[in-house]
Amino acid sequence: MDKYGLIGFPLGHSFSIGYFNEKFQNECIDAEYINFEIPNIETLPEILASNPTLRGFNVTRPYKEEVIPYLSSLSKEAEEIGAVNVVKVEHKGKKTIMKGYNSDVIGFTQSLEPMLETFHKKALILGTGGASKAINYGLKTLGLETRFVSRTGKNGALRYEEVDENVIKEYNVIINCTPCGMYPHANVCPLLPYDKMDNHTLLYDLIYNPDETLFMKKGAAYGATVKNGLEMLLLQAFASWKFWHEDDNK
Repeated sequence: MDKYGLIGFPLGHSFSIGYFNEKFQNECIDAEYINFEIPNIETLPEILASNPTLRGFNVTRPYKEEVIPYLSSLSKEAEEIGAVNVVKVEHKGKKTIMKGYNSDVIGFTQSLEPMLETFHKKALILGTGGASKAINYGLKTLGLETRFVSRTGKNGALRYEEVDENVIKEYNVIINCTPCGMYPHANVCPLLPYDKMDNHTLLYDLIYNPDETLFMKKGAAYGATVKNGLEMLLLQAFASWKFWHEDDNK
């Protein structure tokens, strides 16, 4: 039986295990999807050694960047982004070959693009982790200018306290790439001047649990268009499956 999985820590919020195991059952695919909740990326070789039928896995925080040194090669997009969330595994004799891809950018751009209006020209990206790199790449492919926001303001990012009314009006697309507001901490949200938002503001939260985060609720209260990350996840999962099998019919 083929195996697929997810590496990350923690994984209590994982969407993928339910999605893929349901897919396998509905499509009579002889495979299973397993969560590998590892507190350290150095455990990865052990997982590979103990799962010889592992054909691929997804990568979530905090390992989207840390996994790269373990890989044999990267797709062009993953290399440019500098983060990986899909790995294809091939066992050739005693050798294990792993190629890294990024489906974050595919899921995100396909989900966001229909929502963009002509007045959406600049975007704020909340957070500077692995997911934010793919979001930045995706926004640029859609023609938007970007600016990062972080607590420390490192590497030219704005600090949250610097995001004022003028910034909100100029950067009217705001993407939350942080875990702030994720279940079970659904009563918190990024510190932004929500009262300066209006119907030109677009808020997109990569979080999908809860369905409507406080970030989304507070923006919507002032007229902002809001969306969570569920559709992005579905599109990502579809792309992951394609990456895992891209050479099967060649």
